[in-house]
Amino acid sequence: MPLRNIFRGKSASKSFPVKIVMLDAELEFNLPWRATGRDLFDLVVRTIGLRETWYFGLQFEDSKNNFAWLKMEKRVQDQDIPKQSVVPFVFLAKFYPEDVSEELVQEVTQHLFFLQVKQSILNMDIYCPPEMSVLLASYAVQAKFGDYDHATYRAGSLSMEELLPQRVLSQYQMTPVMWEERIRIWYADHRGMTRDEAEMEYLKIAQDLGMYGVNYFTITNKKQTELWLGVTALGLNVYESENKLEPKISFPWSEIRNISVDDKKFTIRPTDKTAPNFVFFSKNSRMNKLILDLSIGNHELFKRRRKPDTIEVQQMKAAAREEKHRRQIEKDKLAREKQLREEAERQKVELEQRLLQYQEEMRAANDALRRSEETADLLVEKSRIAEEETMLLTQKASEAEQECQRAHLLSAKTQEEKMLMEHKVREAEMLVSTMVEEGERRATESERLQQELIRARFSEKQAKEKLNTLVKTFNSSICHSAANSSIVNSSILGTSLLNNSTMHLPPPAYSHSLAIGSTNDLVVGSAVDLPDLTLESTEALNSTYAPDLTSLDLLNDTDVEQLSLEIEKERVEYLERSRHLQQQLRHLKSEIEVLKVEENQTLLDAVYHEQLRAGETKYSTLRRTRSGNTRTRVAFFEEL
Repeated sequence: MPLRNIFRGKSASKSFPVKIVMLDAELEFNLPWRATGRDLFDLVVRTIGLRETWYFGLQFEDSKNNFAWLKMEKRVQDQDIPKQSVVPFVFLAKFYPEDVSEELVQEVTQHLFFLQVKQSILNMDIYCPPEMSVLLASYAVQAKFGDYDHATYRAGSLSMEELLPQRVLSQYQMTPVMWEERIRIWYADHRGMTRDEAEMEYLKIAQDLGMYGVNYFTITNKKQTELWLGVTALGLNVYESENKLEPKISFPWSEIRNISVDDKKFTIRPTDKTAPNFVFFSKNSRMNKLILDLSIGNHELFKRRRKPDTIEVQQMKAAAREEKHRRQIEKDKLAREKQLREEAERQKVELEQRLLQYQEEMRAANDALRRSEETADLLVEKSRIAEEETMLLTQKASEAEQECQRAHLLSAKTQEEKMLMEHKVREAEMLVSTMVEEGERRATESERLQQELIRARFSEKQAKEKLNTLVKTFNSSICHSAANSSIVNSSILGTSLLNNSTMHLPPPAYSHSLAIGSTNDLVVGSAVDLPDLTLESTEALNSTYAPDLTSLDLLNDTDVEQLSLEIEKERVEYLERSRHLQQQLRHLKSEIEVLKVEENQTLLDAVYHEQLRAGETKYSTLRRTRSGNTRTRVAFFEEL
């Protein structure tokens, strides 16, 4: 929409440039001289498509180098903005939700909160223990790069300064490679998680940190004791000057009736009229006005959360549920297609392996057949030679008999010739006997060779039959693989057509999920417990004053039943995931504990470990600090 239409009716003859700095982008506008803070804010939120505008504001640095929030109903030029050629403003979350999974609906809202909370943790404005920092870093990597791929991932590609607080890096004798390996292990576990899901998981864990969503201001009580005042979505917390992690006392918004400012004096009137006023002092009146502005805004949101959702919020939540359902259907469909593709790839690999195996068996069978044929030829040749030798021996035996007969015919000659002839006859008989024995041996050898030839031909026949069987088996496997491939290709083609038909849909909005409480505690070693990763119900903290209002009356019985089933399914999944993360946190903490540099530990680290030993969490501490009546807590504040 042109600027002249936005500021119609105002003098647009004079304008001034402004720059809006966001955590992931910058915007520049020429703003009419008479434009109000609301005009500029509306221009920004329309540009980025933000509808949940009540959490955000425009921050700037005034002439005294103090940070201030742009007032919506006042002209921009009438406020104490910096006198620069281009006036800079920072678009930030001014108020925080009690439960991110319940209240943050739009994807752009979740993304802006994710960027701001992540930056606050890296800047150490929010204390985050080392093992939790690694877990949050893995979700940040999943949101930025998508699924982990072992084939494309390169060691050293992650910058530790953009993922872990400098305090954590300096407290352990660990190289960036060691930190990256521990982040990579968790990063691989987040496979299949979309960007908005990873950012929401990041926020759900970060909101359980003690300093999340707290705006700190230095104050003093009547005894001039320096303290910290924390303005939160649930109320006002008071901290000791050296401990911003654990509040000493807390005043929920439900107990506060009125707030007034008189220069440096800040007075809070409780709903309990018998209790004294809660009075503290700040450094200057400007800080008091800032505390008042944040208190009024948080108190309004506190009351709004305990009323039925407006039509706009109901519409956004309904659209978010539909979008979540549509995304889940697409995700399941893609998962099935991926499974079919992986199954086809697996079958392809198996067929290739079987093909190689069959080819190897065919080569072995051919070699065996060739050797059998060679053996058969050799046996045939030996049989032929044995037959020839047998015929030769038979011929020699016949000649010997003829010679014997001639010797008998000459036996009538002289005695000497007779004796000679008898001697020759004996020799001839011995020769004949030897030749007969040799002939019988040759005949036996020939018969044995014929038997071996018969066995060789039988082996050759079996080898040919086995080769034919292998060929038939291979052909049937190839046919079966071709059939499966055609089925997978048909499924993928159908999915492609379906995806093409939905390309006109608008960009998806972030889905929201219910935060589920968990009673599982993280245990390191044998005595120290880590804080619970799940969000304890803020309704339990305010059960004495929260009205029994709900927007479920607008749903029919079928919708309520379906919603209940979805809630139960998400609860089971969340608890299972939470147990897995707790086990990993325990393992990581015990693993890096031996590498800790004790002299680099801070006071907040000591406070955090003391809370672990006492088994306290952020929410148990808040319950303890709100115990007793208002009078008792005000008296305790005065004695600090």
